[in-house]
Amino acid sequence: MNDGFKQRLAGAAILFVAAGILLPIFFDGAGYRERHMESAIPPPPVEPQLLTVEPHNTSLPDTTTIAPPSEPVTVAVMPKQVAAEVAKQKPVISQRSDPPALDQENIPVAWSLQLASFKDEDNAKGLSRRLIKAGHKVYIRKTGDLIRVFVGPDIQKSKLVALQAAIQKEFGLDGIIVRFTTR
Repeated sequence: MNDGFKQRLAGAAILFVAAGILLPIFFDGAGYRERHMESAIPPPPVEPQLLTVEPHNTSLPDTTTIAPPSEPVTVAVMPKQVAAEVAKQKPVISQRSDPPALDQENIPVAWSLQLASFKDEDNAKGLSRRLIKAGHKVYIRKTGDLIRVFVGPDIQKSKLVALQAAIQKEFGLDGIIVRFTTR
């Protein structure tokens, strides 16, 4: 054996011995620590105990016997003067000359009073404010470039005829009565 081969064998033996001694020191598992994470899962809920409910039926009172009559009640009589004043205050209810009606689609027929048409929206809003201050129900519809001001609607056309005359007198506006639609 030559010297080079002997040195290689001796070096390999030293490396095997060193590996046999040092590897268990480094890889003994002492450096490994298991991670202990806190669990975020809550404990299971306690199961509720089932209750058994016993039905409790009470019998109704016996109604086969007739109840005795109650004591008579005395009623105060209204004086004649008060009765006459109350009779004067009663409203007069008259028959309607134009009862409400339904159209072919079973929709109630309602009417509105169209008072004016404007191209300027400010004019329409100004008129509607004046009418609202006077106590009228007012709405505005925009069709194309025209803005129309309406009063109503009402189911009785006769009420709108009377309202038309009152608005003519108060505001000087001649309105026309048109059929009310939601469109």
